[in-house]
Amino acid sequence: MLVKTPPMGWSSWNTFGEDINEQIVMETADAMVELGLRDLGYTYVSIDDCWALPERDKDGRMVADPVKFPSGMKALGEHIHNKGLKFGIYSCAGTRTCACYPGSYEHEFLDAQTFADWGVDTLKYDFCHVPKNMWHQGHILYNRMSMALKATGRDIMFNACNWGMDQTEIWIRSTGAHMYRSGGDMFDNFVNIKNNAMSQVDKLGYSAPGCFNDLDMMVVGMRGEGNCANGGCSDREYRLHMALWCLFQSPLMLGCDLRNLDKKDPFTYSLITNKYLLAVDQDPECRPPFIPNREKERPYFCKCMADGSFTLGFFNFTDRESFGELGACMEFFDIGLSWDSGYGLHLTDMFTGEDMGLYTENINVLLPPHDCRMYRAVLEKR
Repeated sequence: MLVKTPPMGWSSWNTFGEDINEQIVMETADAMVELGLRDLGYTYVSIDDCWALPERDKDGRMVADPVKFPSGMKALGEHIHNKGLKFGIYSCAGTRTCACYPGSYEHEFLDAQTFADWGVDTLKYDFCHVPKNMWHQGHILYNRMSMALKATGRDIMFNACNWGMDQTEIWIRSTGAHMYRSGGDMFDNFVNIKNNAMSQVDKLGYSAPGCFNDLDMMVVGMRGEGNCANGGCSDREYRLHMALWCLFQSPLMLGCDLRNLDKKDPFTYSLITNKYLLAVDQDPECRPPFIPNREKERPYFCKCMADGSFTLGFFNFTDRESFGELGACMEFFDIGLSWDSGYGLHLTDMFTGEDMGLYTENINVLLPPHDCRMYRAVLEKR
């Protein structure tokens, strides 16, 4: 199986957009190694839209912009591979990409072979500028590119990005895709984080080893700067963002500028390297969380982990201090733990590492606005 747990890495779009170039990609790959991100599982270095020339060459092949990528894509891929990382590229199921560069419609097999020749390890495949008669035929277009990738003989992770057209979560796994979007684009603000995450709650059961629901590239650490900047977020809000993506086992594709990250933003660095959160995201059983209360503004979750422990997550989406002061109370009988069992839950705070001790019957969590708490919970005799 090519993808057993959610893929992790970095993508160029959120910060750099059309201003991507060879130097930025190389420096980012270098930073991923120097920061220890590669060793934590962040292995994909993916170039998004705007890397190509506006037109194909005389043989119908896509051509990398020689100003942005003077060494060529094959050489760039070799630099990335020499760092022990994986090389990602972008195309689109339509005639043009979302930024109006050449798309792969009716060029699927030629493009797939071109990418394989460059040493590409993952393809993000968007859904812009699709012919009207194919607009509701996404399964055909994604099957077509999947076949083209397989025909190259190279293992290429297929990242299907069609934003949930035609109930994507139901059919996308059958196309051979390894990760997929079934929601809207991310922007760097709290409302967007909340809406994107909670729109996927009822779709999480479709995510499993081999094919993962992607909540989109992350905005943690962008700080209101870059291509997808839209107000920025506080530390609390970025913490909530990271916690939700890990709890829902989304692929973790960082979108901030990673160069010198630990020096200019130690909070973000500590967040994206948090061992407890990464263990939740990379849990091998990939079970969706259970939602005991179904409250839209202050939900809490319980997730079964492969090692027999549980992850408890509490979130406050409201702006009201009074709600934060009241907190959220999880009754353990709502998650299957009755008093007559003789057990309680021994909790560890995932953000601080603090041993919280044994809780019986329930836990009441105080939550400031736009904040969250995540706990590792282990069954223990009372």
